[in-house]
Amino acid sequence: MIAWLRDWLIEFLDKVDWPLLLGLCGVMVASLVVQSSAGGGDSHVVIAQGARFVAGVIAMVMISRIPPARLRTWTPLIFACTLALMPLVFVLGSGRSARLWIHLGFFYLQPGELLKLTVPMMLAWYLHSVRLPPGWLALTICATIIGLPVALIVLQPDLGTGMLVAASGAFAVFLAGMAWWRIGLFVGLGLGSLPIAWQFLMPYQKSRILVFLSPESDPLGTGWNIIQSKIAIGSGGWFGKGWGQGTQAHLDFLPEHTTDFAFSVLSEEWGWIGVMTLFALYLFIVGRSLWIAANARDTYSRLLSGALAMTFSIYVLVNGAMIAGLLPVVGVPMPLLSYGGTSAVSLLASFGVIMSVRAHRKFMG
Repeated sequence: MIAWLRDWLIEFLDKVDWPLLLGLCGVMVASLVVQSSAGGGDSHVVIAQGARFVAGVIAMVMISRIPPARLRTWTPLIFACTLALMPLVFVLGSGRSARLWIHLGFFYLQPGELLKLTVPMMLAWYLHSVRLPPGWLALTICATIIGLPVALIVLQPDLGTGMLVAASGAFAVFLAGMAWWRIGLFVGLGLGSLPIAWQFLMPYQKSRILVFLSPESDPLGTGWNIIQSKIAIGSGGWFGKGWGQGTQAHLDFLPEHTTDFAFSVLSEEWGWIGVMTLFALYLFIVGRSLWIAANARDTYSRLLSGALAMTFSIYVLVNGAMIAGLLPVVGVPMPLLSYGGTSAVSLLASFGVIMSVRAHRKFMG
């Protein structure tokens, strides 16, 4: 019995990519340290974040045992289930400025976060069965797969999540070998449609963009977030003020310091040394994931793992640019650092998919 249990445990853990897991654990430890300070000593924040990480790691390990071929078979059903949750948000959803979460009693579920995983899954499933690079018919079907969930998310309204879901799908199509002239055409059409899209933005979304261009135009209103975030980043210097010594968060100058602006807290308390350490962990995670994608043995695995890795990098770039005032505030959290439930669990589940790709193939060399 003991020998059987030992063999089962060895086989179970063998599916986990340990370098990738260690990189993720490094970010999760940093998150708990930041949250313990940003939360002002509230142990509930740290415990809740830790519980979500545990749930996410369990999901990641379980998914890593599922062969990609079986995931491919289940993909249409998984995508349909996550898409079916979206209409419920308009009826049962809650949130301050948008209907984003469904309260399940013990957990707030954000269906839009799940679509960051299931949209590239569905695209990889479809593109696996068509001739590549994709032609106009295939691209039209891909646009429908991306456009329907993005439209439902934007209607909540949640422009930030909608943009990330669109990006996750676009990466899958890009990795399928889409011709550069077609990419240029779509980029040109997107830029040309910006004046039209502006007319459909909510007033607070327009305000965020205008304040991004000139934060000092409303320093005590919508420009407050960016200004205080810049102060927090700049005041950290090289080595930071020390854990728990950040004034911007503890004196309530910095808004949303446990969620969207958690990276500002890290910057102030740990300085550029802490920032570069965190970025090094992120770079390793993305690089390892792309290496796994490059060595995948089938189209579905390659497109899905590559798209998930590139979407993760967009999380980091958008949040980092947002708190530095290089992009408008769009409500995108720093992955696995910011406080959040559905986001953390879905991100770790996506790395379970990437680990599955590695575990179920023989690598070259």
